Amino acid sequence: MPNRFTAVVRGLIALAAATGIVIECVQGNPLVVFSFFTIWSNTAVAVVLGLGAARAWTGRPPPPAVWTGGVLLCITIVGLVFHLVLDNPSSSFNQAADIARLTGARAVANQLLHTVTPLGVALDWLLLTPPGALRPRHAALWLAAPGGYLAFALVRGALLPDGARTRYTYPFIDVTAHGYAGVLVNALVLGLAFYALGLLLVAADRFRPAVAGRRNRISSLGAGGLK
Repeated sequence: MPNRFTAVVRGLIALAAATGIVIECVQGNPLVVFSFFTIWSNTAVAVVLGLGAARAWTGRPPPPAVWTGGVLLCITIVGLVFHLVLDNPSSSFNQAADIARLTGARAVANQLLHTVTPLGVALDWLLLTPPGALRPRHAALWLAAPGGYLAFALVRGALLPDGARTRYTYPFIDVTAHGYAGVLVNALVLGLAFYALGLLLVAADRFRPAVAGRRNRISSLGAGGLK
């Protein structure tokens, strides 16, 4: 049965992600823009939630739970790292001064990509997605995204010349500042934190109440993808 309410909500979240990406590409170099994990994650939001919106509109089964859960984890990482690490003056990796200088369209894009989409995806999961579809094995599978990004970022940084702007996209993976050993330690700490967060989401998904009624849900347990 088509669920137009769910379709509209998911469509708006996907649109927010796409709008933020487009603004960043118009305001800067798209090749640099797409070198950030934030953009990778918001692209996944736009694609997966956009697909979910289309399927809800036509009454078809939703995307697999392993996809939607992975998007939830990645965009949650984006929101948490931005607000707790990068935009936090007490953090040793803070970039709060640079973030405060953003104005106009860049400031709008920053809020869309780091605040609106993480909150939107979280609310979508809490209010419109039935509980119980996520599994502990999914948490390990989801680490492929940040792990793949780390490999990409290190290879990219090694290929760019010294002093290149945004050679290393995030301060905690800056080989120039920390060396490869330091970066790998940072990556290990963050990877364990991301895995723990994934397991926490799985546990929360199992025990959280079904807030929305059947007509307002994205899917039913029977229609879910990979369980």
